[in-house]
Amino acid sequence: MTQAGSPTSASSQFAAGAAEAHSAQAALIALDWGTTSLRAYLFDADGQVLDTRASTAGIMNLPRPADQGGFDAAFEETCGAWLNDTPGLPVIAAGMVGSAQGWIEAPYVDAPANADALVAGIVRVDTASGVTLHIVPGVLQRGDLPNVMRGEETQIFGALGEDVTAADSGKRALIGLPGTHAKWAAVQAGRIERFHTFMTGEVFAALREHTILGRTMITPDRPDGEAFLRGVKIARDRGQAGVLATIFSSRTLGLTGQLTREQQPDYLSGLLIGHELAGLEAVLAQQQNSLAGQSLRLIGNEALCERYRVALAQFGCTQAELVKHATERGLWRVASQAGLVNPAAQAARAG
Repeated sequence: MTQAGSPTSASSQFAAGAAEAHSAQAALIALDWGTTSLRAYLFDADGQVLDTRASTAGIMNLPRPADQGGFDAAFEETCGAWLNDTPGLPVIAAGMVGSAQGWIEAPYVDAPANADALVAGIVRVDTASGVTLHIVPGVLQRGDLPNVMRGEETQIFGALGEDVTAADSGKRALIGLPGTHAKWAAVQAGRIERFHTFMTGEVFAALREHTILGRTMITPDRPDGEAFLRGVKIARDRGQAGVLATIFSSRTLGLTGQLTREQQPDYLSGLLIGHELAGLEAVLAQQQNSLAGQSLRLIGNEALCERYRVALAQFGCTQAELVKHATERGLWRVASQAGLVNPAAQAARAG
């Protein structure tokens, strides 16, 4: 969910300008705290981002061990200056910080789940500085093959927005979150109804770095769209035997001179994403649905989401909208519904 980076400060794209943004009154600190990185947002009372901080202090990369105050140290390093400037700011966090390996475990809420369910499941932890951190729970889908998400649920509610109109309440929508563990969530009436996880990104990295397939690959100077599409189409048209029966082709096509070393990484990427979408198509078919003609939303890295847009078109889905700032919007929405901020009261006072 988070993006890694060095501890820096920058004005958000939400703000009209640095001078105007920082003249506003801070109202909330929100954290997207993942496994390898931490990103913090400072909001004003209107839900606009005044400032951001990025750190490599994810839950597995704390400045010192967790049992020696590592979480407190990371929190103070990232947000201490904001709290000194505006004491008493409410703080909310989502992501792996609420996992069993996190600061404190926020137990999963069961799917179907709406934003109110997340609010009801918030767990609080007192920091060494005396600030209460409100941690958003993840979502659990029970069954023979249980599924979980932690962090993505907040992004999904950010993409859905605050209002679900009567006209939209009966419609089922599909939201995709490409990444290390890609998620596809079916949402309806403002609820996460069900979701599927595909370990596409992690499998790509593992195959590239730890199998013979990577021995003949060279990272290209720029992405090779033709090789990527070739992989997608192979998965779509000739992948019935499954991914294990096709991935070796990224090597054999190189050995037979049909793919250059530079083309092989993009071909393998297309092959895996193609198998992911073919699997999603099979799931939708069980529900008398299809990717063809589907209008869906994508959340995540723009370059990766663009790859998925290209791949989705090969399955007949040409309406895939990229949702920007879903993390920030989701954190603000949950904080608002939890009563940590009160935009309406702020607006009334301003009037």
